[in-house]
Order: sequence, then structure tokens, then C-alpha cells
Amino acid sequence: MKRKWKIWLALGVVLIIGVSVYVGIRKSRADIVTVQTSRVVRQDLVAQVTASGEIKPRNYINIGTNAMSPARIVELLVREGDHVRKGQLLARLESVQPEAELAAQKAALSSAEADSASSEAALRSAEENLRTAEAALDRAKADRERTRLNFERAQKLFEEKLISRQEFDQRKAESEAAEAAVREAEARVAQARALRAQAASQLASAQKRVALAQANLRRAADLVQRTMAIAPIDGMVTNLPVRVGETVVPGIQNSPASLIMTIADMSLITAEVKVDETDIVAVKLDQTADITIDAIPNKTFKGRVIEIGNTAILRSTGLAASQSAVSSQEAKDFKVVIALDNPPAEIRPGLSCTAKITTATRSSVLTIPIQALTIRQRGDLEPAGRKGVQAATKPDPAQEKARKEELQGVFVVSEGKAVFRKVETGITGATDIEVLSGLKEGEEIITGSYKVIRTLRNEARVKVDNRAPARTE
Repeated sequence: MKRKWKIWLALGVVLIIGVSVYVGIRKSRADIVTVQTSRVVRQDLVAQVTASGEIKPRNYINIGTNAMSPARIVELLVREGDHVRKGQLLARLESVQPEAELAAQKAALSSAEADSASSEAALRSAEENLRTAEAALDRAKADRERTRLNFERAQKLFEEKLISRQEFDQRKAESEAAEAAVREAEARVAQARALRAQAASQLASAQKRVALAQANLRRAADLVQRTMAIAPIDGMVTNLPVRVGETVVPGIQNSPASLIMTIADMSLITAEVKVDETDIVAVKLDQTADITIDAIPNKTFKGRVIEIGNTAILRSTGLAASQSAVSSQEAKDFKVVIALDNPPAEIRPGLSCTAKITTATRSSVLTIPIQALTIRQRGDLEPAGRKGVQAATKPDPAQEKARKEELQGVFVVSEGKAVFRKVETGITGATDIEVLSGLKEGEEIITGSYKVIRTLRNEARVKVDNRAPARTE
């Protein structure tokens, strides 16, 4: 009986020891975190910004009506898809009244020009009469001088009784007649000058009427010209929403009723994309880009950035943020225009596209997977004993602020522990990011899982398990 109790006692002791060892092993393993790791490697890295948008010609013009009132389309001279030259007539609008006004103004101009020609002839005649009168005045003055001298000599001779009284009276009469002739010639000159001034005034008035008639003719010609749609550039008709007989309405911006057609310059095709506000600072002029077009699969086209918008565009409405009456915190985009180097012949405006803009390239740099990066506060990295000491004493505001400082880094596997290492990063690629400082090539870093990286404590014990997860049927 005593032997039996000894056996049971020995089995109980062995069982207690086994349970204690098992519990101890489980407890020791409970603090070990299973992680996935990767290595710090050196490779080439390309940073890209991805944005979507649509294909557009660099230069396109909407042709509308410039008529002063609604007008009916009477003739369309092109079809959608036609190539046109600058100055080519594209369409005609109803122009009965403008053409009648043009004819009336042409007649008015002809009449005014005839009056001007008549007034100009009258002025020339008046000037000729003035010159004749001035010449007659000069002759009268010369005769007056001659007769005056003859009278003075006759007077001296008469005083010396060398000539008769009759001859003296004759010389005196001749002098007085010459004086009268001069006064008559002066009066004629004054009259001729007045007639010339009157003719000049009539000519000036006629020329003003000609200028007015010419202005009215230009206005009427412009009204007729407004009934014709002329191509302002070389290009292709990409949109022709109207038919002959329809009425177009002027003066309504962006209204379908005012648009006749759209002419696009297809010599320079662009991809107009919207870049997120967080990426726009990295986009620069002349950066290269790869463009894919949804309608042309399995092909990639090269291009370069030629324009970067400076105004933010609200993503929900497509309007500029400056046009919004209220402040909005919603996401915003910026317009970026990319010129395609060799656009295909089958490309069309409005096709959806995606652009990958290369913003930076690095050769043979240290890189790590993006998911390895994490953020920790400086205070969370301190040893547990030091935290307890600080909790027991009154916290210093400066120290508290320093402890709350956020650090960017990764967890490095060292001697079976996860050690937080602060790192400085550079450009970001599709899956990797450049490391500027803090790590060395070949070091093992923790890359997963996401939950582990988010909750992992500094210097926690870890177990590396890089096996691929089992597939679930």
C-alpha cells in the first residue's frame, strides 16, 4: 500500500513539473512577435506622379456667330473631320439685311465722293481766278506807278511852262485812272480769296461726308462679314453640331445655340491631366512622361510637360478654387499639360488617358520597401524603467514636448530584437523609397505585417517568418 502511494506521489510530482515547464515555455514565447523582413538593397529608383485626364489639341477654337441678331445658317461648306486652311470660308449665315445696308452705303459713298470731286474742281477754279486777279492787281499797280511818274514829270514841266495845260491834265487823268484801276483789282482779289475760302470749306465738308460714308461702308461690310464663318487657323473640324437651316444665337457664351463648329490644330496634341495637390510640387516643366490611352491599349506614348497650372481646381465641381464663394477643405487638383512626341494618326480629342510623369531618378541608391516606414514618438522609444521614473516625478513641459516629437524610421532586426532606427528618406518609387541616412546596405528590416509594424514596441523580441502565406481554397 505504501508503495502504491509512492508511485502516485511520484507521478503527481512529474505532472506538476511538466505543467510548470510547459507554462514557462508558453509564457516565454508569448512575448515573441512573428514578423516578415527584407534587406536594405542598392538599386536604381524612379519617382513618378500618376494622373488621369483626356487628350486635347494644344490649340482649338470654337467658331460661333458674330451677327448682331439670331441668324439662320444657309450654307455649310465643310464636314466634320475636314482639314481647313486659315482664311477659308466655312459657313454662311442669312445676310439679306446686311447686304442691303452694304449696297446703300456704297451708293452713299459714291455720292459723297462725287460731291467731293465737284468741290475740289470748284476749289481749283477759285484758286485759278485768285491767281488771275492777283496778276491783274500787279499790272494795275505797275500802271499806277508808271502814270504817277509821268504825272510828276508833267507837273514840273507845266510849272516851268514847257508843256501845255491840256497835256498836263491828260497826265493827271491817267494817274487818277490808274489809281482807280488798282482799287478795282484789289476788290477783285478780295472777292477771289473769299470764293476760294468758300470752295475750300465746301471741299472740307465734302471730304468729311466721304469719311463718314466710308466709315458707314466699313460698318456695313463688317456686318456682312459677320455672316460668314472664316477659319482663324489651319486645322481640322472636330465638332460640327449644326445643320443648314438651324438658327444660331449670338452673345451667349458657352451656349450650344451659339456654336457653329470647332477647329482644332492637330499639329500639337496634348494630354491634359489633373495632378493631386500633394504631388504638384514635384512636377516641373520639360519633365518626361509616359501616356497610355484607354482607346489604344497596349501602347505607351512619350511626352514632356509644357504647362503647369497655378490655380487649384476643386475635384467635385471642376471649378477653380478662387471662383468658390466659400472656403473648402475638399481635395484639389492642378492642371498639367503634356505634349505628345509622336501622336498616332487615329488619336481623337476627348479620349481618356493616364500619364506617369517622371519627377526624379536616382542611380544605385539605398532603398527599402515603403511599408517598412513607420512613425514613433520619442518618448515611446525610451526604456520602461525610465518611463516609470518620469511618471513618478512632475513632468517638465520642455521634456514632454521633446518626448512627443515624432520620428520617422524603421525597425531593424538585431540579435532577435526589433530596434527602432531613425532614417532620412529621399524620393519615392512605386514600391520602394530612397534612404539617405540611418541604414546600411544589407541590414535586415521589418516589413510586415502592417498590424505588427503599427503596434511593435522598440526592442521587442521577434521571430522572422518570411514564408509565403498559405492559399485558402
